[in-house]
Amino acid sequence: MVGVVGSSPIAPTNTLPEIKLPDGSVKSFAAPVTVAEVAASIGAGLARAALAGRVNGQLVDTSHRIESDAEVAIVTGRDAAGLEILRHSSAHLLAHAVKELFPEAQVTIGPVIEHGFYYDFAFKRPFTPGDLAAIEKRMAEIAQRDHPVTRRLLPRDEAVKFFRDQGERYKAEIIGAIPEGESISLYTQGGFTDLCRGPHVPSTGKLKVFKLMRVAGAYWRGDSRNEMLQRIYGTAWASREEQDAYLKMLEEAEKRDHRRLGTQLDLFHLQDEAPGLVFWHPKGWTLWQQVEQYMRRVYRDHGYREVRGPQILDRSLWERTGHWENFKESMFTTSSESRDYAIKPMNCPGHILIYNKGIRSYRDLPLRYGEFGSCHRNEPSGALHGLMRVRGFVQDDGHIFCTEDQILQECTAYTALLQKVYRDFGFDSIIYRIATRPQKRIGADEVWDKAEHALMEALRRSGVEFSISPGEGAFYGPKIEYSLKDALGRVWQCGTMQVDFSMPGRLGAEYVAEDNTRRTPVMLHRAIVGSMERFIGILIEHFGGAFPAWLAPEQAVVLNISEHQAEYAARVAAHLREAGFRAVADLRNEKISYKIREHSLQKLPYQLVVGDKEKQAESVAVRTRGGEDLGAMALDAFVARLRSEASAP
Repeated sequence: MVGVVGSSPIAPTNTLPEIKLPDGSVKSFAAPVTVAEVAASIGAGLARAALAGRVNGQLVDTSHRIESDAEVAIVTGRDAAGLEILRHSSAHLLAHAVKELFPEAQVTIGPVIEHGFYYDFAFKRPFTPGDLAAIEKRMAEIAQRDHPVTRRLLPRDEAVKFFRDQGERYKAEIIGAIPEGESISLYTQGGFTDLCRGPHVPSTGKLKVFKLMRVAGAYWRGDSRNEMLQRIYGTAWASREEQDAYLKMLEEAEKRDHRRLGTQLDLFHLQDEAPGLVFWHPKGWTLWQQVEQYMRRVYRDHGYREVRGPQILDRSLWERTGHWENFKESMFTTSSESRDYAIKPMNCPGHILIYNKGIRSYRDLPLRYGEFGSCHRNEPSGALHGLMRVRGFVQDDGHIFCTEDQILQECTAYTALLQKVYRDFGFDSIIYRIATRPQKRIGADEVWDKAEHALMEALRRSGVEFSISPGEGAFYGPKIEYSLKDALGRVWQCGTMQVDFSMPGRLGAEYVAEDNTRRTPVMLHRAIVGSMERFIGILIEHFGGAFPAWLAPEQAVVLNISEHQAEYAARVAAHLREAGFRAVADLRNEKISYKIREHSLQKLPYQLVVGDKEKQAESVAVRTRGGEDLGAMALDAFVARLRSEASAP
């Protein structure tokens, strides 16, 4: 990350090094050697491509000297780490260009982000689109100069003085917060020096593919009490082809933006009188109901018992669960008759209270509850984003109360269920990740061992590959995160399976074991689509508003050519509705070409045109969403066709 302290990566030992390469081969050198020299000894092509090195697992600059035996890998733009270094160095290139064009601008921080980078600047006026074009042009010029990028270490106080002398108070403030005695790493290219941990590309000439995207506001250190800065976003890639593909994806994503399509298709809207809360229009609520009723069938068919908990719960409950202490700032609160309440931000405590109403036996377990639970969280206004980030949302929330021995079977069955649901909604690619025990946690290690083993074994039995995120589990248990890929290749984390050893005990949940002792059940938190609002936003963008027939808010529209067919068109639409389809008739006194064009923008699966011939023959002229003209079709034949396509999975 740009603007972070660094120290010398690997201490020298002044011995002649033997270098072990990733293929297992060993190279011996008669003197200490740099990463760049190791690359050159392997081949000229690799030397030209080298961006950094990995020495004994640690990323370093190509100028790093290796003075003892080490395992070394050369990092290029083909590696994930190499791409990150390209983007990291492009952020410095951006800052360098800004300082050349606008010397009075102050640089602050500029990290790598997904698909690119940004840099925040303090400047006396807003940057304009013309400024952005000039900055990008200057970046290209600096890259062509092929300045060497060099690293040096300074004591903390010297580094503070260095930046203060240049008038860079933000950099000086960052370094001043670092403990005294630390060494600070600075990188210089041409006449520009920046604070950074590194590593960086060996020279600016390595930066060939980048583009500045936009300017936005950002508070210094992310605190709204601080001054507003200007954040310039950019993207950078290892090849022009990769960048072109990314920019094309962004162009397509803009066309599919769920907010834009929500207006075009008359699905929903948001407005300032209810920030972060959604107004669903008739067609949008119809889409919602298709998703909800599908998920309700999933509950019913897989042993879940649907429940409903209250919206408002006493503060004392949230204190017992730990939410009041750790989550209070994100909770909406209210009071009545000298009692404090919170509007629920999640459903799990309510499900435990339902579980607790009655004596439970081991024979009752596993007990599966499901709820379309309405939750509210006080998200910052700046984080709100259409349906993707809201303050009020509904979860397809489920909780399974089980014994420790039942975790594996429940997780295995759940993964298979989730895979089917995602396939039914049109998502074929799922990414699996297991987050394991954090350093701060509750529960005995042997219980964590059992839970983590169960999650891993469940995914192995499902025949899927998965990655491990060490230490990223919750304090009460590990979890599986299920992420889907949409039509544009974007990844959305939706599903989860969390193992909870904590909350049931905190709220007094028990069951009578086979030996008549009282034991605390394990609670599995699981959601498949997660937030219904967010999932519908994902569906809108995945399908670009052109939903499959079973999901489409309106499946067919009947269009009359003239007033003579109005009664017949209305009758056809009524017949389709009686057959269980979502059909409407457009009887307006407009040209048929206008109607067809307008309804094509609405992306309905079918348009049925009726003129005198169709009226006389009791038929319809069928047009598909893709514009294909299927010609005249008997009404019963069309009903059979639509039924075969529109049946929910």
